[in-house]
Amino acid sequence: MPCPFPGMDPYIERPQIWPDFHDRLVTYISEALQPQLRPRYAALTQDRLYVVEHRRPIRPDVSIVHAPYGESGAAVATRLDRPLVMEFIEEEITQPVIHIIEPAAGNRIVTAIGVLSPDNKDPGPGRDSYLDKQDELWRAKAHLVEIDLLRGGTRHFRVEPDDLADTSQWQYVVVVSRRPRHCEFYPVSLRQRLPRLGIPLISGDPDVMLDLQAVFSRCWDSGPYPALLRYDQPPPGQLSDDDAAWCRAQVKDYA
Repeated sequence: MPCPFPGMDPYIERPQIWPDFHDRLVTYISEALQPQLRPRYAALTQDRLYVVEHRRPIRPDVSIVHAPYGESGAAVATRLDRPLVMEFIEEEITQPVIHIIEPAAGNRIVTAIGVLSPDNKDPGPGRDSYLDKQDELWRAKAHLVEIDLLRGGTRHFRVEPDDLADTSQWQYVVVVSRRPRHCEFYPVSLRQRLPRLGIPLISGDPDVMLDLQAVFSRCWDSGPYPALLRYDQPPPGQLSDDDAAWCRAQVKDYA
């Protein structure tokens, strides 16, 4: 079954489906780039790790904690009021990213490619870790490629372009930050194919091409999405009335 959308399928943004799609996309991006990078470069999939602290409530039973004697010598049972106790649980989260390296230069990272997840876009440990790692790579003089195929959350660009101020005309974006200070934006509407973009390497070497739509199709064809997506329901997140009607028309034969 082919995907009913010309570009990104907004139904894949469902929280239950997105993690599987995210990891497949990273894998197939690396697969698409690898033949173009040989022999000077290589694409490695690395895990970015950060720790999230969860709070789990514990509701203790009422218990006698002390039994002192009063002035008369009679035992007096003293009970504490029952509190709500929160247990702090630390969970390690890993997210795959792609590093294009130069083996002859000690595996120096030339370009880092990341596919954003929901916790990269909203305040919290995931966002903080993501920004810290991007700053570290930028200081190390690596190019950065950020692929955002999620309509939800807050976007934070390294450079805020005036021409992209009106975000109502597009839902997705790819940002290529080239060293030393050049930034390229690929805004994409829900009704467009995903872009073909140049992945920068060391100065003097030509870009390699990443056809993001072809990679999406590879994910779709190899993944479980036709069986999992519920096209009889609206896609997750907010859509304009026009976009919602357009989505219904796209999936009418699939629902």
